[in-house]
Amino acid sequence: MEASGQVEPVTLIAGAAEEKVETAPEALLDAAKEPATRNVVADSAMVAAVAVVPESAGVVAATEGETKKPGAAATIRLEKKHPLAIRWMHWVNFPVLFTMVWSGLLIYWNDSDNAYQHPHAVYRVGVGSLTLVRMFPPWFWKAIHAPYRVTEGLGYHFFFMWLFAINGILYVPYLLISGEWRLLVPERRSIKDAIQVTLVDLHLRKGLPPQKKYNGAQRIAYSAVVLMGLGSLVTGLSIYKPTQVHWVTTLLGGYEMARWEHFWLTMGFCAFFVVHVVQVVLAGWNNFRSMVSGHEIVPAATATLEEERSAR
Repeated sequence: MEASGQVEPVTLIAGAAEEKVETAPEALLDAAKEPATRNVVADSAMVAAVAVVPESAGVVAATEGETKKPGAAATIRLEKKHPLAIRWMHWVNFPVLFTMVWSGLLIYWNDSDNAYQHPHAVYRVGVGSLTLVRMFPPWFWKAIHAPYRVTEGLGYHFFFMWLFAINGILYVPYLLISGEWRLLVPERRSIKDAIQVTLVDLHLRKGLPPQKKYNGAQRIAYSAVVLMGLGSLVTGLSIYKPTQVHWVTTLLGGYEMARWEHFWLTMGFCAFFVVHVVQVVLAGWNNFRSMVSGHEIVPAATATLEEERSAR
């Protein structure tokens, strides 16, 4: 093909570009007239012309038919689950409550020592003179090195009870003021959900009920623990100062009944602690991490907890 036949299309393209935006540099057009360099300049002029013409002009063939591909949608997200105050009070309460239970056992040994044949009725399950379960057998007291440490137990118990009380007094108002109580207190369907969750845990059925921050079983258990904490403080105070708060001791059924109530509330805390730890292990690292960092990884389509907090 002749060189003159190759320059003509360039002139047409450059002209079209001229009408829409601007022409190619004059130096390139002048150089295109020289026969020895027509082919080279023609290519350069074509590139320049294409470069300055907008895409809407339909000149840039390289972008023809191309569409912008949307980015992949996220399938998970970080959910802010536990506020800082909740996490602090949770982790403070754990060692405090453990120390309270341990020191309480050191105190209770004084009435459970079988060597002196004066076991208190609090430490057994039975009817009349019939005893079904002894609480606790001699080997248990020896295992925790409880004998003759009553005064030590009293010292620890009376100190940590103030920490336990302060933590609880801060926790309840925080729930009310922050609105976290909405996620904690049981709902109308909580009992039904709790039964379903229990059946799933026992492998008697499949499929958990819909869950938000807490399921029905958790709502009932965590709300019960708050009430148990209040009961422990009231019964403990009536035992600690039976004369000064005699009217409280009387309302509880007397000193002996207050001890009975205090003891079984403690056993309730122990049972809750065991079940709670097992459930945390079964729930996995993601759930445990949320009580440390405050955030949990959840599916992106899951409703946010902020919606639940403002639902009522």
